[in-house]
Parts: sequence; structure tokens; C-alpha cells
Amino acid sequence: MRTADLLVFAGTALLRHRLRTLLSLLGVAIGVTSVVVLTSLGEGARRYVLGQFTALGTNLVVVIPGKNETTGALPGIGGAPRDLTLDDAQAIRREVRGIARIAPLASGTEAVSNGERSRQVPVLGTTHAFKEVRRLGLSDGEFLPEMEARRGAPIVVLGKKVAREIFPGERPIGRVVRIGEFRMRVIGVMDSRGVQLGVDIDDAVVVPVATGLKMFNKSSLFRILVDAETHADLERMKNDILALMARRHEEEDITCLTQDAVVSSLSSILTALTLALAGIGAVSLGVAGVGIMNVMLVSVSERTFEVGLLAAVGAVRRQILAAFLFEAALLSTAGGTAGLLLGFAVIAVVRRLYPAFPVAAPFWAVALALGVSVSVGVVFGLLPAARASRLDPVHALARKG
Repeated sequence: MRTADLLVFAGTALLRHRLRTLLSLLGVAIGVTSVVVLTSLGEGARRYVLGQFTALGTNLVVVIPGKNETTGALPGIGGAPRDLTLDDAQAIRREVRGIARIAPLASGTEAVSNGERSRQVPVLGTTHAFKEVRRLGLSDGEFLPEMEARRGAPIVVLGKKVAREIFPGERPIGRVVRIGEFRMRVIGVMDSRGVQLGVDIDDAVVVPVATGLKMFNKSSLFRILVDAETHADLERMKNDILALMARRHEEEDITCLTQDAVVSSLSSILTALTLALAGIGAVSLGVAGVGIMNVMLVSVSERTFEVGLLAAVGAVRRQILAAFLFEAALLSTAGGTAGLLLGFAVIAVVRRLYPAFPVAAPFWAVALALGVSVSVGVVFGLLPAARASRLDPVHALARKG
């Protein structure tokens, strides 16, 4: 049999039972679509999270109160033996070499109001250096001025969304807002940045760190953000900061996270998640393969006379086996192609609905999905094809009669 003959034989058989063929094709298509869409979402999550970190640059060291022990507690949760203070931040700036800028950070939530308009937002207490450390821009006014960290001031920089909702249609610069019990003068509005490391910058406000600590009646900082002059200084700076804090606190009670370490860990976790999602999608391909096998077994039983006729006109067992395998492979390939097209359509819809989420189908997932779908047809079509090839032509022709 030539390839063209195999194609005509398989196509005719599949078209003869359109509903059964369509249902089997749909099973394969759903399996391939699942693999493509799920891996695309996993890859999109990986790109989004890594993009959040790389947007801050690659020279960041984050100092967190609390030691990350092997007990399973997260850094900064569970109570540090000593607070992380402004004195600690100043000591790091003074004694650790290679620091480009350092930004102490206090954090809390408070109501920001202008007359009757009010909303609950994150309040970040920090210094002028925070703007460069977090790569922030301004759409109006100015950021916190350079001043001594212990010196508070009744000034605030608003996030874009806060400014729009508290001062609809108005320019907020120079106006006064109330944050909790504090009256603050608006000096700037930040550019839109969206969610960055879990904080929606557009929906937050920034005040001087001393004012923030007083506002929330705290002495402990939430974080200290340290920007290194060069990427090569990161590991050395981390070790120097740990040693300095151990001397100041008389024990090692802080955690230092370098951006490289966080990005590497998150990348590994999210890659594993993507592979797990691919595995979940592949299960449906296995189910579709069982469906193909059932269809082919029924097809063989219904076409006993046809198989006998092929053998009677000179088709050898190998050719009959190839004919039925080709039929199963054609069915699974068509289903796989339809699944890819459907998967890409779903991805296009997700991109349109959520343009900030970088959903994309990894090449390996597309190739794997299509390869597995074809393999499923061949593997699960092997048993029915072998059964067809073993039929006795005399017995097969007699059954028709």
C-alpha cells in the first residue's frame, strides 16, 4: 500500500462514522488544549513574578527582621529578638562598603481622606532613596526631599489611583489630606506602576520614615532595602550586613535576601509548577488515548469483512497493521492540531483580558503536546491494529456471508 492508499483507507473509515470520530477527536483536542493553556499560565506566572523582581534592578539586598530558622517559620514572622531600627540602617550605611543607596521602610495601613472622600490604603514610611531603589517615577510634583531620617515632616506622595480617587478632576499638589489623625500636605503623585512585590504602588502613599513610625506608634522597621553599587558586591555586602547586625544585636537575628537568590528560588518553584500543570493536562491525553483504542476496537469488529477482503487481494499482515495504525495516528494528529489551535485561541483571549500578564505557550510544551497526542494514537491504536492484522481472511469473509 502506498501512503495515498493508506490515507484514503483511513479517511474513508473515519468519515463513515462521523459522530464517533468527532467525539474521539474532541477528546484529544481537549487534552492538547489543557496542556497548552495550563503550561502557558504557569509560564506566564513565572515571567510575571520574575519581571516584578528584575524591574527593581539586580543589585538589591533586602534586610528582614527575624532569623529564617529550619523550624519552617518565614523571615520576619514570629517575632525578632530585637527590632530592626533606624540606628541599624544608619550603621549599615556607615560601615558596609559598596552601598549606592539605602532605604529604611516602615509599613502600615491607614485611612487617607480629603473632605468626605476617604479610602484605606497602605502607607509606606521611607526616605528619598526609596524612589531610586524601587525605580519609581513621578507624574506630578516631587518625591520626598533628602533629609535626616529621624526628622519627620507632614508631607505625602500619593499613588496614582489614590490621587485620582481622593482628588477627582483636581490637581492634588499643595492640597492637604488627612492620614489617620495626621494632616499632611501633598507634594507629589507617583507614576502608575501597578503591583510591585505584593504592594500596589498606585494604591499606596509614601511619607517620611520618622513620620510613618510615629503614625503607627512603632520603633521597628518593616524592611531595609540596600542597593549595591555593583552586582559583584552583593554576596560580600550580604555577609558584611549579617556580621554587623550580629555584633549590634549580640546574635544573628536578621535575614538578608539577595535578589539573585530570590529570583533563582522562585524560578525553580514556578518551573516545577509549570511542569506539574503540564502533567495534569497530559492525564486528559491518556484518557483520550483510551477513547481512541475503544473506537478502533469497535471499528475492527465492524470491518471484519473489509479486513478479510484486503487479505484476500494480497495485503500482508504488515500492511493491514500499518493501515489501522495510520487511521489511529490520523485521528490523534487531527485532534492534536485542533487542540493547538483552540489552545492558542484561549491564550489570545487571556492576553486581551489581562494584558499585564505575560501568558505564553513554551515551545517545549507545544512540541510535547503535539508529539504526545500523535504517540497516544499510535500506542493505543496498536492493539486494535494488531487484532485486525491477525484476522483469518477465510473466517472474516465467511462472517460477512
